[in-house]
Amino acid sequence: MHNLLKNTALVTLFTAFEHFLGFLYRIILSRTLGAEGLGVYQAALAVFSVFLTAASSGLPVTLSRTISKHRANNLTKREHAAVTSAVLVSLAFSVPATVLLFIFRSPFTKIFADPRSADIFYIYLFGLSFTSLYTVIRGSFWGNKRFFAYSLIELVEEVSMITIGVVLILVIPTGVSPVNKAAIALLASHLLSFALALVYYFIKGGKFARPNGEFLPIVKSSLPVTAMRTSSSLINSLISVIFPLRMLSAGFSSARAMGDYGVVYGMVMPVLMIPSTLIGSIALVLVPELSECFYKKQKEKLAGLVEKALNVTLLVAVMLVPLFFVCGQSVGVFLFSDATSGKMISACALMLLPVSLTMISTSMLNSMGCEKQTLVFFLLGSAAMLLSVWFLPKLLGSGALLVGMALDYLLTAVCSLALLLKKTGKIRTGKYFFKLLLAALPAFALGYGLRTLLMRVLGYIPATLIVLVVMLLTEGVMLKILKLFDAVAFVGKFLPKRKRRLGRKKVSAEK
Repeated sequence: MHNLLKNTALVTLFTAFEHFLGFLYRIILSRTLGAEGLGVYQAALAVFSVFLTAASSGLPVTLSRTISKHRANNLTKREHAAVTSAVLVSLAFSVPATVLLFIFRSPFTKIFADPRSADIFYIYLFGLSFTSLYTVIRGSFWGNKRFFAYSLIELVEEVSMITIGVVLILVIPTGVSPVNKAAIALLASHLLSFALALVYYFIKGGKFARPNGEFLPIVKSSLPVTAMRTSSSLINSLISVIFPLRMLSAGFSSARAMGDYGVVYGMVMPVLMIPSTLIGSIALVLVPELSECFYKKQKEKLAGLVEKALNVTLLVAVMLVPLFFVCGQSVGVFLFSDATSGKMISACALMLLPVSLTMISTSMLNSMGCEKQTLVFFLLGSAAMLLSVWFLPKLLGSGALLVGMALDYLLTAVCSLALLLKKTGKIRTGKYFFKLLLAALPAFALGYGLRTLLMRVLGYIPATLIVLVVMLLTEGVMLKILKLFDAVAFVGKFLPKRKRRLGRKKVSAEK
């Protein structure tokens, strides 16, 4: 457990810094490209994600689980064969797809609502094969628990994208549009991360071997995950096309439709994904551990790990809900200079719970070989999303996207938790969740009242900062009173063993 916590802390540190940088870059893009330009950028990225997801998305988790299985049986050659099989599967799709998309460029570009999105998509397309191979190699790092390399290369990719993007957009004057420059920066960062991952893979003794006995199992196991994630990307790309059309049919202008799409996916969703920093780290570290427990049939240990992961996820999500609800409007104005995004962030505060639970439960279920079930859950939620986007724009405008996402994540979370309960036999998180609500309510009430008062006498920045500090302190006190989280004990777990023993002896002497 000590190593598990240390690995989670390491990954969280890297991921938090990476997301922080990405968030700053998102702010720069929103201010330089505008809501409409950001919508064009996101629409192209959504379509590209369909092909990238189809090429490789199911392979990392499948490869990680396969490597964990072979590690438990000391089958090193089978590990290399599994990596080679995953590489071949990825190339078998990405190379032909790239060639065909360039050959049939003229008819394919008609799927984009805005021709600028088509130009951006073909910039991304140059890196499809390299990026898909990178995800496979990264999956081998994951299975071998090389979390430092995994996280460091991800951080380098983010830093390079931001650096190149800022230099191209703000420093170098050219005839290329800022939106295209942002796409070029993304492509360059993907190529760099691929090169670094490949070099590190060989340095650490990795090699390619005959895929004997591994190719078909890799394909069979990865297909449900790939289908789920490809469907997700496909649905996102369909929404990028359907939503503007349904907004137009509801009487809104084209600029309003693309602008609202850019606000939701370029401003609101990145804020709602803040919990993913920690939850993604937990999932990354847990997947190999859960896979080993699952294959060794250590059911009690498996249930304990699942329960702890759910408790931490609930802790993060529930504590953030009051902050988002009370301060969301000011955050949107401060970060993006957009009042609409702030109102949406505040309105979507409760969505943090199903979003967070869906993220962690889907990852854990996939590590136990439940890819087919998670695919079904995903399709159920996606159906609700598509129905909302099709029927509700006339009534709710851009709110149709938010309602659709809420229904999507809620259905998926409920189904996933029910399956986890069936797999583990027991998940005792109900009492913990109730106590978390008790800890959050005083912070919400105090923060809401204080914000209403301070906004009358102070500017929104100082008022928001004061409210945030007061709410965080209130939540900290309530967590301590209800014994839900002990910060001192938690930090102590990361100290060297000798210091921890000395600390325990000191406490015993004082008693």
